[in-house]
Amino acid sequence: MKIHKSAKKAIDLLEEKGYEAYLVGGCVRDAIMGNTPHDWDICTEALPEEVVRIFHEYTVIETGLQHGTVTVVIEGTALEITSYRSDGEYEDNRRPKEVQFVSSLKEDVSRRDFRMNALAYHPEKGIIDYFDGVKDIEEKVLRAVGNPNKRFEEDGLRILRALRFASRLGFSISKDLSEAIHEKKECLRNISSERIYSEFVGIIQGEYCKDILLEYRDVIAVFIPEIEACFDFSQNNPYHQYDVYRHSIESVSLVEKEVLLRLTMFFHDIGKPSEHSTDEKGIDHFYGHSEASVDITRAVLNHLKVDNETKKMVLALIKWHDAEISHKKILKWLNRLGEKTLNLLLKVKKADILAQADVQREERLLELLELEKGISEAILKDACFSLRQLMLNGKDLMAIGIKGKEIGETLEEVLQAVIDGKIENDPQLLMKYVRERKRNAS
Repeated sequence: MKIHKSAKKAIDLLEEKGYEAYLVGGCVRDAIMGNTPHDWDICTEALPEEVVRIFHEYTVIETGLQHGTVTVVIEGTALEITSYRSDGEYEDNRRPKEVQFVSSLKEDVSRRDFRMNALAYHPEKGIIDYFDGVKDIEEKVLRAVGNPNKRFEEDGLRILRALRFASRLGFSISKDLSEAIHEKKECLRNISSERIYSEFVGIIQGEYCKDILLEYRDVIAVFIPEIEACFDFSQNNPYHQYDVYRHSIESVSLVEKEVLLRLTMFFHDIGKPSEHSTDEKGIDHFYGHSEASVDITRAVLNHLKVDNETKKMVLALIKWHDAEISHKKILKWLNRLGEKTLNLLLKVKKADILAQADVQREERLLELLELEKGISEAILKDACFSLRQLMLNGKDLMAIGIKGKEIGETLEEVLQAVIDGKIENDPQLLMKYVRERKRNAS
């Protein structure tokens, strides 16, 4: 196993002072799987205050001193160094009431969540595997260290960690672990919204998220109860072959892994059940579901304390996901949404179509392709669709006596005239247009 030089230096320093030290957890797991570790965690028999003393020449951050964790920065690399410990009683499904420092590596790793994460490694001793974690990695199975119910009672967030690992790595979840996930899902109610959102994003961005989101939908509903209305809600419509929830999850798996897109697809139809109607032919309709989905999603994202930039973009994509966009009105849509958002919207529409029945699918996909080309052409030609591109500004208008709020109104009107093709984006022609407008208004 190739060890980062800063991690090797930290282990050497601890051993020079007479203390055991091992790489532990995710970095060992990732290396065994052939992936480059991003974080280097070390466990040691040295007590926290001894770690601080040993690394006094380096930047030391007392990250969680009471729980035995110290962050040491060596040559720009942050290393988490944790003293061997056993956890006391858990009272809130998140953190132990107290910890006890121990002298045994085995006792330390036995408190970890999953067997593949209970691995340790030493440059000379090799892999230390007390719980068959290597076997689990080879078999691509997620199993708990010890009793899974107890593991989840200790820390409810481990439920979502299990789903995230399965979603991203493609591991199956062992029968006893799966049963415990369903049984102990209510432990998630004691976990902070920020932590839940972080894990949820990890789940939906996984390559194998579809199976996880379908099989563990009851778990997702613990922190997004609004989604339950979509479960098994049929869509008796020629364009649909799945119920609302299944369609949403299919679309999540069919869009790029970018968080904005995956969040949008997860929530884009969440308002459908409340807007359901059936016509005289027995065909279901969901008029106004986009706006309803926006309202529901806003409440969910607020509860999960999602940052404003992400929230704003996701809500915009949901609002317009069902809108008709014609090639003739590309400049109007560029003006309304901007290039980035409009391109994202076309990706949303594509995933939505792919997750529906195949009625006119090829035709609709070709239309999207033409829209993509139209956007590219408009950008290459530097077509005017925003005020910053307009060859007219407020100073020009003030020079001919236009003042106050009329400046903004005039600029907006001129821009729309350019977008509609009524006038070219030429400074002289624009000024002539404004003068005529001003003369007609007087």
